[in-house]
Amino acid sequence: MRANAAAAVTVLIAAALPAPDGIAQNYPAKTVRMVVPFSAGSGSDTIGRMMAGALTEGFGQQFIVDNRAGAAGNIGADIAAKAPADGYTLLFANIGHAANVTLYKNLPYDITRDFAPVSQVASAPAIVVVHPSLPVKTIAELVKLAKAKPGAINYSSGGAGTATFIAAELFTGPAGIQLLHVPYRAGGEALTAVLSGETSVYFAPLATALPHVRQGRLRALAVTSTKRVPLLPQMPTVAELGYPGYQSGNWYGILVPVKTSREIVMTLRTAAVNALGSAALSKRLVDLGYITIGDTPEEFAAHIKSEIASLGRVLRDLNVNAN
Repeated sequence: MRANAAAAVTVLIAAALPAPDGIAQNYPAKTVRMVVPFSAGSGSDTIGRMMAGALTEGFGQQFIVDNRAGAAGNIGADIAAKAPADGYTLLFANIGHAANVTLYKNLPYDITRDFAPVSQVASAPAIVVVHPSLPVKTIAELVKLAKAKPGAINYSSGGAGTATFIAAELFTGPAGIQLLHVPYRAGGEALTAVLSGETSVYFAPLATALPHVRQGRLRALAVTSTKRVPLLPQMPTVAELGYPGYQSGNWYGILVPVKTSREIVMTLRTAAVNALGSAALSKRLVDLGYITIGDTPEEFAAHIKSEIASLGRVLRDLNVNAN
């Protein structure tokens, strides 16, 4: 769905939503913490802060971002899972939490058992970027160089299991190349690494890499979506460059501890959809390459389960794990 169309749909959905009652009438009565389990400057942090600001404005009560980076989002997720189920701790989850079910053994939380979905906020593709010192200008040239020097070219990620890791690993298999994985504690550090030349390649969140591409600090090779991105109409997709079926990116959504009341869940969902339907926020998201969503808790729950299954199959086939 195109971003502007999706934003229009969220407005219509919000108008049709019943007003929650009961305990939710007094919610929130104090500051709400949104746990973003990735570092400041990451894609999740960027959109998480925009949503926290929009919710603060909508409720007239402060929503603050609490960055708890590490272990591909597992540290922050575990903190949120164990928080009181009173609506005052949210988890801003992404695709990595679905992949981690397969990548990590003995997780201290269960993303489907320990959380109640509120709404998927948005999705976004990644963009394949390289440091200007790497002598490649196309995906074909990157593959050719990597085949000539197996394991000599490195790529950064925010850690095994993150969207940046998944996007790279889903590419190296079909391309028949070996890239040296250099994991960082979070996406912000991975971006800094490729900007400095410490690493050569990064399958970066579009929103965080685009300013650096425009400034010439990074060279963009392709986007990872199934179709070209309106912001970069001349930039080809990986799929159209000889890798049909390749698609990767990220999605972002709000979860709460599983025993949080239905009234609070729906109050939060209504506020999120209203925020996504606002002209100010939707424009900011579209300008950064995001596609707004604003689905129901049930739809988001189904999406998470589907992602766990599909990513699990792919990661097992590629024999990729983080243990």
